[in-house]
Amino acid sequence: MSEQTETNERTETHDVGEPSAQWREYQGAPTGSDIECKGWRQEAALRMLNNNLDPDVGEKPKDLVVYGGTGRAARSWDAYDAIVTELRDLDDDETLLVQSGKPVGRFTTHERAPRVLIANSNLVGKWDDWEHFHELEAKGLIMYGQMTAGSWAYIGTQGIIQGTYETLAALADEHFAGDLRGKIVVTGGLGGMGGAQPLSVTMNHGVCIAAEVDESRIDRRIETGYCMEKTDDLDEAIANATEAAEAGEPYSIGVHINAADMLEGMLNRDFVPDVITDQTSAHDELEGYYPSGYTVEEAGKLRDVNSEKYVEESLDTMARHVQGILDIQDAGAIAFEYGNNIRGQVKEHRGMEHAFDFPGFVPAYIRPLFCQGKGPFRWAALSGNPADIHRTDEAVVELFPEKEQLHRWIDLAQEQVEFQGLPSRVCWLGYDTDDDGLTERARFALRINELVADGEIGAPIVVTRDHLDAGSVASPNRETEAMRDDSDAIADWPILNALLNCAAGADIVSVHDGGGVGIGNALHTNNHVILDGSDLAAEKARRVFTTDPGMGVIRHADAGYDVALDQAKKSNVRIPMRDTE
Repeated sequence: MSEQTETNERTETHDVGEPSAQWREYQGAPTGSDIECKGWRQEAALRMLNNNLDPDVGEKPKDLVVYGGTGRAARSWDAYDAIVTELRDLDDDETLLVQSGKPVGRFTTHERAPRVLIANSNLVGKWDDWEHFHELEAKGLIMYGQMTAGSWAYIGTQGIIQGTYETLAALADEHFAGDLRGKIVVTGGLGGMGGAQPLSVTMNHGVCIAAEVDESRIDRRIETGYCMEKTDDLDEAIANATEAAEAGEPYSIGVHINAADMLEGMLNRDFVPDVITDQTSAHDELEGYYPSGYTVEEAGKLRDVNSEKYVEESLDTMARHVQGILDIQDAGAIAFEYGNNIRGQVKEHRGMEHAFDFPGFVPAYIRPLFCQGKGPFRWAALSGNPADIHRTDEAVVELFPEKEQLHRWIDLAQEQVEFQGLPSRVCWLGYDTDDDGLTERARFALRINELVADGEIGAPIVVTRDHLDAGSVASPNRETEAMRDDSDAIADWPILNALLNCAAGADIVSVHDGGGVGIGNALHTNNHVILDGSDLAAEKARRVFTTDPGMGVIRHADAGYDVALDQAKKSNVRIPMRDTE
């Protein structure tokens, strides 16, 4: 069989079908206070699934692709229709099982059990690699769920914006006395995750130059206020960025260029930024990353007719890309990888042993927050009414009057972050307990549940988070890179996180392989709790928003981090063997 035939066969067998008539009618999440399911927990799942596939939220919704190369919300359009049908008919004491985007079972459980359990992309260790995954994907047996794509928790670029903001704020605190004013940050990738970078830089008063091969992505970021300008001219980008930095003005520009080419161009011009990073979809060398020398259209044709050549050229470009980051670091810039596994790719496939000579963002800047149970806690207004999110903004500020950085974030978000799909917000809340033993997340959730019950918020709020959270991921090249006790690859922790959140009563729980670093490189979990104003919702919120951030505390305490041990002691987190020492 020829390579041409093999490629075509793979493409044909992986066809997701024609977009569903139901999806065409929805074109995003249903909104308002009327529901089409038997309860709000089922309705929330239906709305969040459709929010993922809102054309203003997902990257390629007609292909069921939400973000991150091939991260899908459902395996096929037939599977999507079946999920919608099952959610509409699901009783308050039943649980729907979804295996890699396909509904496969429905059982009577009880009303405190999750309404939906999801597992995506998981493979047994010996077979846990892209080769086996693609074989199964071609047979229609599995799909790539990315992180929030397959767990129906994606909220567009507004979902990653605070995490990127917090990372850059931590970088500024460590290296630049708390501010990026007058500093230039260079990066690549303006897709679903990377698209938050320019705005996150300018929110920290800095200047951003971002490379992106797909011009439509630059246009989208400009339309939604995440990026200010675009150009095809690297000299123009450097000149504009330098002028803005010298004036101390926030500024961002998207450059229509391959990131590896841009970095080499900067080195040839002796231009050294203050910070260098990257957020291209390098975890997926076939579907997520673009080799140098091709337009988007040309790359698409090469991918279709000769996927092997595409992968080889993609990896060659990644090697140049990483070398460019290293060279710019050697010239004086601060460098870090932003979680796309580009270092791991070139070390494994191109033998670049020095690829890890610059750190990942978690060990460099975020781990102390994880030790305290802090992470990207997020919520969406099922009413579709922005006023409901504004009321939650007021509530979070009222609950935490002492958190000045949180207040600044809320002000910035209200001014600069455009809603996509269901109005949503993200805040990094953690485990700190009050006199009643309630964590920050639990206090917030209980207050929002009261506001729904009192009619101050027009419909239930669904609270979820990114998979990239304090205790929900094992990812040796990202979240658990360089753990103090060398426990980077131990995946028991996310499994315990999912099991515990089921026991605590989360309404949706999911377990995925891969995420932003690729098949075989991570295991991670997520959960949703629907705040519908009921006593049951309050009961669930009190438990889940203790167990979930608590996993971050115990995971890092077990690894020996003093910050986590102090947090456990301060907040009365029971750690058996530590407590008896």
